[in-house]
Amino acid sequence: MLERNYTSAVEKNEVDEGLRSYFISVYNHMSGGLLLTALTAWIVANTSLIGLMFTPQGGMSALGWLFLLAPLIVVFGFGWVLSRGTLAQVRGVFILYSALMGVSMAPIFLVYTGASMARVFLITAGTFGAMSLYGYTTKRDLTSIGAFLRMGLWGIIIAMLVNLFLKSGPLDFALSVVSVFVFVGLTAYDTQKIREIYMSSDGQDAQGRKVVVGALSLYLDFINLFMSLLRLMGDRR
Repeated sequence: MLERNYTSAVEKNEVDEGLRSYFISVYNHMSGGLLLTALTAWIVANTSLIGLMFTPQGGMSALGWLFLLAPLIVVFGFGWVLSRGTLAQVRGVFILYSALMGVSMAPIFLVYTGASMARVFLITAGTFGAMSLYGYTTKRDLTSIGAFLRMGLWGIIIAMLVNLFLKSGPLDFALSVVSVFVFVGLTAYDTQKIREIYMSSDGQDAQGRKVVVGALSLYLDFINLFMSLLRLMGDRR
């Protein structure tokens, strides 16, 4: 009896250590992606490259639209690479996506003050950290909430694409408010989902793919939460 209990305790400890290492790897990948995005956005915004995204009249150029939509195209193609590509290719797509997102976000440096962006980033980091910790520790099943939030996310995406042409201020404000709640909830849901799909018996390749998928999910939650809060709380130049 004592031997069985001891064996169970050892196995549980091994799983806990594996899960902890797994999450550290997920957060490291996510942080690396965020750092690349921020660096790329800053470089583009502070060089002549930013001018290529706009027409002389101040509107979005064809290249600007391409960079704006490129991350969306890449993230939809991520599933194809995940199922058919190597682990190195999966990581490469994540790196490419992070860089393209940085290019598409470069114009925010022209719109918002650096101080307000730093303030919103800290608020985002605190909120994200708290909700991710909740998703990691809670015993409550968030599956039903996650399904509802996913539907809400698709509604937000469609409404935002429509508003690119309508340019409605009130609709943009409403979408920002809704987006904050959606991505706060998705942060907890995605963290719990990442925890649930962890399996210590997976091979190194499968485990590596799970790490990148988890990192991408949390990366998207963080970026979208940051942008939503920035639209609500950022100080314009």
